[in-house]
Amino acid sequence: MTVRPIIYSDDPVLRQKSRRIPRVTPEIEHLVDDMFETADAAYGVGLAAVQVGVPWRVIIANIPGDLQDPDAGTAVALVNPELARASDELEEGVEGCLSIPGWVGKVERHKSVVVKAMDMQGKKIRLRAEGYLARILQHEIDHLDGVLFIDKAAEVWPVKEGDEERVEAGFAAPANAMI
Repeated sequence: MTVRPIIYSDDPVLRQKSRRIPRVTPEIEHLVDDMFETADAAYGVGLAAVQVGVPWRVIIANIPGDLQDPDAGTAVALVNPELARASDELEEGVEGCLSIPGWVGKVERHKSVVVKAMDMQGKKIRLRAEGYLARILQHEIDHLDGVLFIDKAAEVWPVKEGDEERVEAGFAAPANAMI
């Protein structure tokens, strides 16, 4: 496995729509392994292939086991994910992004979703998600369509670079918070 360089918001590749994958190949499996390694090295909870410069419809989500979250310890890799269903109920939450270091923002997302995709065995699946996992999946699927969280954010603010995911998960205070 390899830690790949993460591309940043000024790279036009992040604004392009990613290509569908016809089947899971060893190349896709290697990419997914690298994506987990890259996200882990950057303390990220999710990553889209386009964020490592590969414009394919592949995402990963990896919620640390030490979070106080029902989905703590969940790790998924999805090929060609798309929202099949989304709740009417919306929830505002704080998001950061590995491609936009030093910034977080308040984004409204569906509280629960059903994502249809292929798993790493090439089987068609439907994944039901709520809360934090639903938020991560929506964020990463947006990347596949060239959409960044700042496009949807009601407000954004700076944080110490490297603390984006900690702020998102509620472990660190935003830079402008009164403590």
